[in-house]
Amino acid sequence: MTRLKQTLRAVALVPGIVFVALLGAPAQAEKMDDQLFTLVKIDQLEYRHQDGDDLIVWEGQGRIGNDENKLTLKTEGEYVRNAGIFERAETQLLYQRLISDFFDAQIGIRHDIKPDPSRTFGVIGINGLAPQWFETDASLFVSHKGDASVRLEAEYDIRFTQRLLLEPSAEINIAFSDDKKTGVGSGLSDVELGLRLRYEIVREFAPYIGINWERKIGKTSDFASEEGEDSNVFSLVAGIRVFF
Repeated sequence: MTRLKQTLRAVALVPGIVFVALLGAPAQAEKMDDQLFTLVKIDQLEYRHQDGDDLIVWEGQGRIGNDENKLTLKTEGEYVRNAGIFERAETQLLYQRLISDFFDAQIGIRHDIKPDPSRTFGVIGINGLAPQWFETDASLFVSHKGDASVRLEAEYDIRFTQRLLLEPSAEINIAFSDDKKTGVGSGLSDVELGLRLRYEIVREFAPYIGINWERKIGKTSDFASEEGEDSNVFSLVAGIRVFF
């Protein structure tokens, strides 16, 4: 199958479902609260100690809107401490619409400043609470070069006490075509698993410690090897989670 057909299949699969959801908010649903609210949340601001160069990693978002409609700005990335350079830096601007009691549909744009060369993507996806209170996020990205990929994320809080929690997390990325210039190969490209133990001094401020494992797979691993990069990275992490 040609690369064009693969991309068209990826584009056609998820957007139709999400667009129907976006347009299909039930007419008989109860009127949502129109009160405007804002939220700034830093899910991860952490130091990763690992073989090779240590990293400073961030992941956060800001929201403004009401219960039904929200505008969200997301950012995440990695800074190589010893080299003094950004290894990865990504920003997303998304419109979110409530489509059920527990899920929002999302549509917007994503821009990767790093790695070089930069890329811009259209984004469409869904996020919310799956059964058993798993926080989930599934997104389809289509770049301005025609490359399509999917990202699946999930995390879960295991509460030991009112303040002490353990958070397992997982992220999987799947690409539908090669983008060798950014080091991404077609197929399952990488997996990231984390386990963080945090203590909520107050609900809005929680330091944590934990472990993180990243594995590049298939062609993505081959591209990394060609650049002298390690495809299998284990890290000890320490950081803070903040929201207001």
